[in-house]
Amino acid sequence: MDTLLRLLPLNHEDHGTQRCRIGPKAMSHLGLKIGFPLLISLPGGSCLCTAWPRRDLSDGFLQADLMCSTSPKPVIEYRDQVPLNNLKRLNSVKLRRVTVKIVLKNIEVQLAVSGSALLDVVRDLLRNLYVLPKYVVTVTDISGVVNVEILDMDPVTDGAGLITAKTNVHIKETTTLEWCKNVSDSNSQYQMAGMDDVCASLKEILSLPFLYPDTIAKLGLACPKGLLLVGPPGVGKTLLVKAVARQVGAYVISLSGPVIHGSRPGEAEENLRTIFVRARDVSRGGPCILFIDEIDSLCPKRGNSGNAPENRIVAQLLTLMDGIHSDNKMVIVAATNQPDVIDSALRRPGRFDREIIIGTPTVSQRRAILEVLTSNIPIHRDVDIDALADMTVGYVGADLTALCRDATMQVVLQAHEVSTCVNNYVPFQDCQVKQVRREHFYEAFKKIRPSSARSAVGQVEFKPVSWDQIGGLEDIKLLLKQSIEWPMKYPDAFMRMGLTLPKGVLLYGPPGCAKTTLVKAVATSCHCSFFSISGADLFSPYVGDSEKTLAQLFRQARASTPAIVFLDEIDAIVGCRTESRAGSGVQERVLSVLLNELDGVGLKRSVMVVAATNRPDVLDDALLRPGRLDKLLYIPPPDDKVID
Repeated sequence: MDTLLRLLPLNHEDHGTQRCRIGPKAMSHLGLKIGFPLLISLPGGSCLCTAWPRRDLSDGFLQADLMCSTSPKPVIEYRDQVPLNNLKRLNSVKLRRVTVKIVLKNIEVQLAVSGSALLDVVRDLLRNLYVLPKYVVTVTDISGVVNVEILDMDPVTDGAGLITAKTNVHIKETTTLEWCKNVSDSNSQYQMAGMDDVCASLKEILSLPFLYPDTIAKLGLACPKGLLLVGPPGVGKTLLVKAVARQVGAYVISLSGPVIHGSRPGEAEENLRTIFVRARDVSRGGPCILFIDEIDSLCPKRGNSGNAPENRIVAQLLTLMDGIHSDNKMVIVAATNQPDVIDSALRRPGRFDREIIIGTPTVSQRRAILEVLTSNIPIHRDVDIDALADMTVGYVGADLTALCRDATMQVVLQAHEVSTCVNNYVPFQDCQVKQVRREHFYEAFKKIRPSSARSAVGQVEFKPVSWDQIGGLEDIKLLLKQSIEWPMKYPDAFMRMGLTLPKGVLLYGPPGCAKTTLVKAVATSCHCSFFSISGADLFSPYVGDSEKTLAQLFRQARASTPAIVFLDEIDAIVGCRTESRAGSGVQERVLSVLLNELDGVGLKRSVMVVAATNRPDVLDDALLRPGRLDKLLYIPPPDDKVID
């Protein structure tokens, strides 16, 4: 007999009957009788059918009803050849109990049909059907039920289970088709790298109310209603929410300012209420995440009379968040890069209960991100991912993506130029694709700058300076390496040995003794961000603007760690306080801000402050005490060895 069966479409009268039509020889070979359960392995999945002979009694063909299969809609190609060995006869047993998950057509059906009415409908649909665990029964009925997933069977058997009129059907979960499509569309294209800790904490907070609602209700716990993600632009906040939503199987509804605002008064509040109603309806079918991106532009601080529309939106959002019940499978997640601009009423327990801060990627995180980005790029073996991670200080995920894209474009442009020169003209698609080499990444470095460096205060670019380019000063070089380079490169070793990391270093000496050049050499060796500011950049004719600029400089340095903040000619920036004019001048106020930053108000250990002056005698004593600029290095004038 034929060992290959050609797959044909099922006749119209057999749809929804769980029948499989095969020839009599195949039934005899498999030992099948009419109505016996039959498991068929197809290219797009497996299905469970009942054996029936073909009406024309011809062999070599297979017609299967995919009513009960491993997925709601298995992808199959008719006219394919199915081996006879892919058909397996199963023993059957009558089930005492079956646990199912119901997928309804829409939320309206879910609200209309519930409780005992839904249970009666499901019993009628599943009666006299053979099922297997984790299989899905697709329904072609007008009751509003789309499919039924078999979660568990009793008794547990190796064969198929038959659902009879005496079988106890237990509905464990009810969801909607829209919710299932949204979750299934969130495939594995969201690849997160270097954010395992943040992803784990976010997943834990979001999955608790979704996975353990009964336990939380018994313990009397109040699950977090809202979560605020804080981080610089391009660090991956939106991608993180989508990736975690896919992992916990949650429906994501995105909300932004342009979607809310309208032309007439009150339209924004009405749109906001509509979105919350939709989110609550979706949460009836399963876990739902309402994601508010750039919430600082939607809900700024109240108090300004000119922001009446924004004030009404903030008040409406507060009311809606207070109306979320703890039993709802709904969590609000917001993202911003300016948390201080958000209204303070939102940042309290009961609204945005938790705040997760996502900083600039570290060296290990950048290495993980580059490994993911270059996994689909043909890179040459001379490309060192570790070296690229060390060089990309201050780069976020979006910057690294742009860097890899620009390096790849360098290969395409070079291949196109070579083919044009050789053959005078060659179609672009015929250009030979080569590997991405190290020089392509170095060329991309010239064009792609970190996002935090754009329009940043004190961010400067300089030609890299190596230690060999500075003659002499060997003792000073060693002291600089010990004071700045080693603490920034090996902070764990310093902490393990109990050594105190210096917060600041002061270089003093006569003018022209290479103080600035030495700092540039340290920054080049550390592969860190370099911020430099002088009195001309700092001082402003407006009251309070200088202090604001200095605070912004340190804030940007903390966002681009590891970083060096270089205060050139510090004697002209801060000076020295006097008893007669204490706190009355701009320099005194700038000095107060600088002392505040040096004392560690939000200052990370990976930010080093280096100052230079040729007048150390005019500096304030409070600036030179231990714990601030606690390392003083004298840079002498050149001696005979340096001149030679």
